[in-house]
Amino acid sequence: MDVLPLRDRADLLDVRLQHRLDTIVPALMEREGIDAWVLIAREYNEDPVVGSMLPATWLSARRRTILLFLRSGPAMQRLTVSRYDIPGLFEAAWDPAVEPDQYARLAELLTAAGPAAVAISVGDTYAVGDGLSHTEHGLLSAALPDELRTRLVSGERLAVGWFETRLPVEVEQLAANCAAAHGFLRRALSREVVTPGETTTDDVAWWLRQTVADAGLESWFHPTVDVQRPGSVAPDSFSTKLDGGVIHAGDLVHIDFGISYLGLMTDQQQHAYVLREGEVGPPAGLVSALATGNRLQDLLMAEFATGRTGNEILAATRKAASAANIDGLIYSHPIGNHGHGAGPAIGLWDQQDGVPGAGDYPVHPATAYSIELMARVEVPEFGGAVSIMLEEDAIFDGEAVRFLDGRQTEFHLI
Repeated sequence: MDVLPLRDRADLLDVRLQHRLDTIVPALMEREGIDAWVLIAREYNEDPVVGSMLPATWLSARRRTILLFLRSGPAMQRLTVSRYDIPGLFEAAWDPAVEPDQYARLAELLTAAGPAAVAISVGDTYAVGDGLSHTEHGLLSAALPDELRTRLVSGERLAVGWFETRLPVEVEQLAANCAAAHGFLRRALSREVVTPGETTTDDVAWWLRQTVADAGLESWFHPTVDVQRPGSVAPDSFSTKLDGGVIHAGDLVHIDFGISYLGLMTDQQQHAYVLREGEVGPPAGLVSALATGNRLQDLLMAEFATGRTGNEILAATRKAASAANIDGLIYSHPIGNHGHGAGPAIGLWDQQDGVPGAGDYPVHPATAYSIELMARVEVPEFGGAVSIMLEEDAIFDGEAVRFLDGRQTEFHLI
């Protein structure tokens, strides 16, 4: 993947942002029945939504930034209750020489619009939807007339929709990011990086971090590298520090890894087998275990449907897995602007009966997910249950889920 210079990245991101504001916000406000959406932040304490709506050259909000979306039928106004425009994105709607009080001007604009509901950044489920600070909430409430104050509602679902919805060009970019991340994984899980008996799990993790940085990309979390070893496995157990973390022949090596580029994250987990002398492939038990993990992926992806909640998808997948005699855990999540993105949680590793709140959110079209899960399979050659931990990024188009850059169906061989 060609990594753009910073200036070219900024130009691309600004074009994308304008398209998102032009298309996604009006559709979300119509879907949620909201005619006014107010977003407020101060410099260095940005509401996550505000931060995501500023030009690439704005590395933080300016003083107090107030963004205001007003919808009247098909018409949409994008205003900033500030002295200056945000060029091409938000029109300035405050002249301090006429009205010195910024909040009083916001109240004037809302009163003139007369919305039935005013969405603000408060909510108890998603962090991205709870970005209005205590102080700003108090100032806003004090500035509004009583009739408008009673119309304040949570804008959490608008925030979630804003972050989870992917434009076609973003789907293409996310696929390219996934392909690049797969390339790093192939190298990390090879003799280029791993010398059996010498290389440690920490060595591999730091090689990934450094190589990603050298390529002009970012890691959004520190990679996890662990091994499972014959005679050292048990259900739910794997280790980064067996024998001090040194990787040996006969080990099953697992990596959890993600990168960030152009504001979009990846999150992937893959495995490699370290060949013993004379071996040309992994033991048959491991091959069967990986196939079981792939089957569990298929069962999960088959349960996606527009309007279905994360908890409903989780319950249906667990039922299908039980019928197929698969022992596993489902813990998939949205991905996009954040690694663990806003949207429906489809299980957590320690909450297999449903996730209150985030699991009750429905699936919408044009949303991306990390299909993340674990299949626990008895592997005779390992003397116990091996955990096949898989994660690949996928897009839901409203009818079906597809992987953005394929999935692992064979072990990398070291």
